[in-house]
Amino acid sequence: MTEDFLHYIWRYGLFAPLKSDVDNSAKIEVLDPGKANTNAGPDFFNAMIKIGDTLFAGNVELHLNSADWYRHGHHLDKAYDNVILQIVLRRDKTVRRTNGEIIPTAEVSFDIKLLQNYRELLGNEAWIPCQPFIKSITEAVAAEWISVLAVRRLEQKALLLGRSLQLNRNDREESFYQQLARNFGFNINGGAFEMLARSLPYRILRKHSDSLFQLEALLFGQAGLLGPDAGDEYFEGMKKEYMFLRRKYSLVPLERHLWRFLRLRPANFPTLRIAQFASLLHRKQALFSVVIETADIRALTGLFMISASGYWDTHFIFGKTSERQVKRTGEFAVQSILINAVVPTLFFYGRQKGLGVYNKRAISFLKALPPEKNSITSGWEELGIRVCNAFESQALLHLKNEYCSYKRCLECDTGRRIISGR
Repeated sequence: MTEDFLHYIWRYGLFAPLKSDVDNSAKIEVLDPGKANTNAGPDFFNAMIKIGDTLFAGNVELHLNSADWYRHGHHLDKAYDNVILQIVLRRDKTVRRTNGEIIPTAEVSFDIKLLQNYRELLGNEAWIPCQPFIKSITEAVAAEWISVLAVRRLEQKALLLGRSLQLNRNDREESFYQQLARNFGFNINGGAFEMLARSLPYRILRKHSDSLFQLEALLFGQAGLLGPDAGDEYFEGMKKEYMFLRRKYSLVPLERHLWRFLRLRPANFPTLRIAQFASLLHRKQALFSVVIETADIRALTGLFMISASGYWDTHFIFGKTSERQVKRTGEFAVQSILINAVVPTLFFYGRQKGLGVYNKRAISFLKALPPEKNSITSGWEELGIRVCNAFESQALLHLKNEYCSYKRCLECDTGRRIISGR
């Protein structure tokens, strides 16, 4: 038995009628259990409790044993003086405020089947804890929870974007440039790409946006990929250009070892992704403004459908020729950039500015994009969960990564329904 489970019982009213220890004849009526507090302080804020004929408004604290009030030091903390009720599994001590006043305490009881269901979920070692029960959840219930999860994932990403914006002194173009860069690296080279963007400010690149060659020189040189090895004429010319620009802007390049090539298909080599990123920066300036002003998902898709410069038609890496092929960003790559860079940016901008049109646009874009294909979405489909679009795949990624993997069943709508048998 954990306090988390006790919180669940309290929050959803799954307990038998309560009586106060101050007056055993006084019935406790819970008009509002309060709002769960995830920070320091009492467990639930702004509850409305009626004890006998008296109405109380304040906070509620939950413990397995009432003596935990003292073990946790609440009797010395004035932040707990406005607690109007303590809920416990076992009442073993009278508790008091810092001024000595007794705080009413109620011993809670509930159907033991609830605890058994919870323990069954926690003990299940399947891919998700509720795997044996998942088919009992109706499509309507699942759809409602998926909508909540998709928005929570957007809010989680928006929080990260907010921190990035602060670090960039509220420069939205710089922040979006860094966000884009990370997503051009995808999972394998995303971190290195973001380091590259942070080491090479967007304002410098914009000064050279009319020259694709200079953009490539800056990006490849700063990435540490124009090393001392001799290469072909294009490589040597780019290295020379970078050395000039490096001195001009006092740049310090990254280490080459940060970039991963092993176990990647040549089409995903960081050299090609950097070349495509340079082409994007050459094609459009003020990318954040362009994205914010574009309401058509097809237009945005076209924006990121780009080809690397002509040199890369016959190369995957410097100095080694390959069969001629235009190196365009693929459909999967563009969809990933839209899902993970563009949509969160729109959502964050809408939330920050209080402009719901951007939040709605972000969600509509996700619903218009096909679902992601990865091990997690495949796992859901094996369980019979059909994934129709990116809105749903993002929700299911969030569910698996943030809830199922940590067995946070008490915080999951599906888990709560299974535990309560509803």
